[in-house]
Amino acid sequence: MGQAAKESYAEFIDSLKAAGVEISNESELTERLAESQRWHYSFMTLARNGAALGIRFLDRGASRHSASIRKAFQRFEFPGNSDSVFADSLASD
Repeated sequence: MGQAAKESYAEFIDSLKAAGVEISNESELTERLAESQRWHYSFMTLARNGAALGIRFLDRGASRHSASIRKAFQRFEFPGNSDSVFADSLASD
């Protein structure tokens, strides 16, 4: 079961990248998600507050693929408006 959870966050990250999201310090992000039993919560916390760790989410076409991002959040069963909160955290530069 632990392996499936690890694959899930990795697949989620791949979905975001395929939708035009660039992740700075991705290794730190994945390390922290791997350590977490509640990776959805950890991801959202890092999306909002990860800059101090060098974790940033950059819009490299993501604004044109908002439907793909929304589907990824739904597919991986994030709560409520998580996709909107995440979209607000995307940096354009």
